[in-house]
Amino acid sequence: MPTFAAIDIGSNSVRLKISRLQGGRLKEIHEDREVTRLGEGVFSGGLLSPEAMSETVRVLRRFNRAIQECVTDTVKVVATAALRDARNSRAFLEWVRSTTGWTIEIISGLEEARLIHLGIVSAGRLGAQSVLLLDLGGGSCEVTLSRGGHLRDTVSLPLGAVRLTGEFLKHDPPRKNELKRLQEFVAREITRIQDRIKAARVGAVIATSGTAAALVGAANRMARSKKNRSLVLGKRTYATRDMIRRLAKQISHLSLEQRKKVPGIGPRRAEIICAGAMAYAELLERCHLPGFRYSSLGLRDGILAQMAADYDRSTRSGRAIESERWESIKRAVEHYRVDLHHALHVRDAALLLFSSLKSVHQLSPEYREWLSAAAMLYEVGDYVNRNGHHRHTYYIIANSEILGYTPQQRRIIGSIARYLGKSRPTGGDGPMSALSPEEQENVTKASVLLRIARALNMGRSQSVGKVAVSARNGRVSMKLTPRGKASVDLEVWSIEKDRGYFREVFGRELSVAAA
Repeated sequence: MPTFAAIDIGSNSVRLKISRLQGGRLKEIHEDREVTRLGEGVFSGGLLSPEAMSETVRVLRRFNRAIQECVTDTVKVVATAALRDARNSRAFLEWVRSTTGWTIEIISGLEEARLIHLGIVSAGRLGAQSVLLLDLGGGSCEVTLSRGGHLRDTVSLPLGAVRLTGEFLKHDPPRKNELKRLQEFVAREITRIQDRIKAARVGAVIATSGTAAALVGAANRMARSKKNRSLVLGKRTYATRDMIRRLAKQISHLSLEQRKKVPGIGPRRAEIICAGAMAYAELLERCHLPGFRYSSLGLRDGILAQMAADYDRSTRSGRAIESERWESIKRAVEHYRVDLHHALHVRDAALLLFSSLKSVHQLSPEYREWLSAAAMLYEVGDYVNRNGHHRHTYYIIANSEILGYTPQQRRIIGSIARYLGKSRPTGGDGPMSALSPEEQENVTKASVLLRIARALNMGRSQSVGKVAVSARNGRVSMKLTPRGKASVDLEVWSIEKDRGYFREVFGRELSVAAA
């Protein structure tokens, strides 16, 4: 039974969760968390402070010992807004690598939102209704619309509680003009998304992260103190818009020492709770949301779900990721005005070649999916310009938020789709230089398969009705059966043009003929 560890290095706190995959489900075996306030100096000065880095590394050392004690198979470490924004993030990355051996992946705000959504979906916490997910962390706020368990829209806003506190609240308690500027800034950012949220007619709102937990705890205690027990639901995980608005107003007039004594907030959260409360109050008010339910699930749960899916695609998270990737690719095809009908035919041909020539290419199973994605997206560069469209294709795939794929996977997919013209992949090329020597070789093989798949659809009229592929005696033979009375001469000619390249890459002779 594989054991996975997920570490989330946030702008406010660092979190660890270790789970074991049993019977297709993740079972938690260890969890840890500590506030290190890594992003405190980033959002005002652009730099991680030596003290915050040292404190975070100290906590990561403790996490490392726990991971070793649990005999963990795989560890994934991600960082969010603080390291996205810090000019000296490389120094921190090297410090962590030299201390623990871990390579940190700095993820985008949209990838952060995707993983949070995946963590909640994998736990079966979303139904068929339209749901809004809010994750207001230390450096950013991820807002995600989900429908039927599928991610439909997401945006990352610079509304983290640590960021807002450092930029706007300079006095204790905050001054009236500081609160006014903070409210105006939050309102401006929410204006970008409020119409989309209103139009979605969400049936439920789920908030994650420590700020949401503190607000729900404090708001419900305040409600009970006023004998308004009707507002306290279940295990007190829900807070109404009115509760949050009143709480935000109340605590903004308190000093730090007074806020520390508010039940449910805690001493470290008290330092940033004013900004977090005001951001939530504005979100609920301007988007006409009745309130939110707190969920303890978060980014680390999504990371674990991703690792479980990579290990076993039959898991709930594996099925969710496959659906997510396919929906994201279809949106990209539509956005970049790719001929969907043609793309699907090229994809089918590429997958046929991948299955028929396994003994020839010897690529790992994940390349089947990456080849499929490259076949769907290889023409996106035409949207920019027909001249140099292969280069544009790589840039779009590697740098766009095609959900469900890591940055490295997008670079691999982009590289497969990049080399379909006259150029050939070499280790010194920009796209290939970002890959290991082994991946460079694999990408070259996959790219050749895609070239042949495209050649099978060269006429864009689906002239080829059937393709028979065989590999024996050091040769690969292809027989093309025309569809009806169509001619496949163009396709045969196009494949023959790549016979030399095929022999160079696979060491096999390629022959093609019409049936």
